[in-house]
Amino acid sequence: MLSFLPANVRAVITFTIMLLNTVAMCTPLFIITFAQVLLPIAAWQRLTARWLVRIAETWVVINNFAISLPNKVIWDVQGTDNLNYSGWYLVTCNHQSWVDILVLQKMFTRKAPFLKFFLKKELIWVPILGIAWWALDFPFMKRYTKEFLRKNPHMKGKDLETTQKACEKFKLIPVSVMNFLEGTRFTQAKHDRQQSPYEHLLKPKSGGIAFVLAAMGGQLHSMLDVTIVYDLETVGFWDLMKGKVSKVSVRVTERHIPDEFATGDYENDEAFRSRFQSWVNNVWEEKDQLMGELKKEISTSA
Repeated sequence: MLSFLPANVRAVITFTIMLLNTVAMCTPLFIITFAQVLLPIAAWQRLTARWLVRIAETWVVINNFAISLPNKVIWDVQGTDNLNYSGWYLVTCNHQSWVDILVLQKMFTRKAPFLKFFLKKELIWVPILGIAWWALDFPFMKRYTKEFLRKNPHMKGKDLETTQKACEKFKLIPVSVMNFLEGTRFTQAKHDRQQSPYEHLLKPKSGGIAFVLAAMGGQLHSMLDVTIVYDLETVGFWDLMKGKVSKVSVRVTERHIPDEFATGDYENDEAFRSRFQSWVNNVWEEKDQLMGELKKEISTSA
């Protein structure tokens, strides 16, 4: 729609719409959150939680409109037709850019329950959005290095405790719990440093989703395994704002979660941990192959 304008002008217009949308949606969000805190009754908490999700979904819909303005993007999407808005899902995806989050929101909003991410504790200080994430019950995690835990053994298990508290809230209304298994965005430098056995992916980290599945006690009935490939080799937020992204290929595979994953002890049971990691590695091998196929499709159609 705005393709006739210079790229930087398109980016400013798109970003401004998204910024105004954020301010406008956060106003009722904060008012309802304040009312929720004032009246800690279970039925009221569930009702206001649903209102907050509706506001967040409206925010996503308007953002989707904004990112459609700079350029007409071809969305090659498969696997979202049979999603259940009233279900509980674990969602995972390859991670290349912050754009991934906008793509995931576009794919799942009002088709599956609203996506909830585990965020770094420092992100609570992001203007406006930090408080909005808190109001929407996004869990904030303080991540500890192995070296820190060796020096402070009393802090061991704090991540699991935070996960368990977050998952108690996740049980109230349908939710899609999102986790990027790679733990960080893909770059060739990180790939080489890790000596990753996958061509297009970093090594997956299984512990986070193992803790979530155990904390949810089997309530997450399946995993939505999402694979995203862009027509750009590397894509950034401003590439999307400027209209440089022309095609996005998305494949969603719904996978059954083995029943034992809801009861196993990932941290202390070595045999269980090995089985869980094997399951995740098999998923990652299939994803790596699929990414290669999608990249080939995009390059031949360019």
